[in-house]
Amino acid sequence: MSSRKGIILAGGSGTRLYPLTHAISKQIMPVYDKPMIYYPISVLMLSNIKDILVISTPRDIEVFKELLGDGSQWGMKFEYAIQDKPRGLADAFIVGREFIAEDDVAMILGDNIFFGQSLTEKLEKVSKEHDVATIFGYPVKNPRAYGVVERDENGNAISIEEKPKEPKSNLCVPGLYFYPNSVVEIAKNIKPSVRGEIEITSVNEEYMKMGKLRVERLGRGLAWFDTGTHADLLEAANFVRTVENRQGMQVSCPEEIAYRKGWIDKEKLLEICRPYLKTDYGKYLKNLAEGKIY
Repeated sequence: MSSRKGIILAGGSGTRLYPLTHAISKQIMPVYDKPMIYYPISVLMLSNIKDILVISTPRDIEVFKELLGDGSQWGMKFEYAIQDKPRGLADAFIVGREFIAEDDVAMILGDNIFFGQSLTEKLEKVSKEHDVATIFGYPVKNPRAYGVVERDENGNAISIEEKPKEPKSNLCVPGLYFYPNSVVEIAKNIKPSVRGEIEITSVNEEYMKMGKLRVERLGRGLAWFDTGTHADLLEAANFVRTVENRQGMQVSCPEEIAYRKGWIDKEKLLEICRPYLKTDYGKYLKNLAEGKIY
């Protein structure tokens, strides 16, 4: 059976967040108590993906290397690649083709945050499906502002439209995609759009034509944030703060996920938390290692 690797696309210029992102990648920006990129990393970890490629700009790539290292601290493996200018989301599969090699792949956008009780179950299920492509459908109040997907009663995609005037459903497509290995060849053969980008919608349309594009619905109780604007960033941070303060549990904590999955042991977790002990984050990891959090 094919295994699956993960890609985080953390490029772009983040102009919608200026002046915050004038000198730093938006995916390094804090979302309450951790860097933004921790949230998409956590999603891939919950999908049982341990090999991750971070794609960013020539300016920002070194910051990610300093923050994340080689991934061994979490029992994982991180690699890095440069996208010198925005060429579309699907360009990630061309930039990352040597990393993907013979494996299947999941890609998540570096500014997307997912959280909810049934999320792990859905991610593990989708990650095991190797012969189809899977995207997600998230119900939104104003689908005209998003890419919208329509699906049949069996969960197969039957139409995808970008910001339609007359949406055929209320399901938008968030920035998380699971593909078979064939995505590398498909992305390579996509003709750039009018704006000169290799569009992810074009990739999805190819799988839809083959009858191999499934839509997993993210229903009530699952939160999704695309932190592209100042208001979105604040809303996501407030959400994370509320959940953490109310429950005393961390949202999207890579150290906790690695520990609970058995990728790192108690000694490693205690070693990681030592420099953080002046923070609630570090104290949480220490309590976790000492069995005080269930």
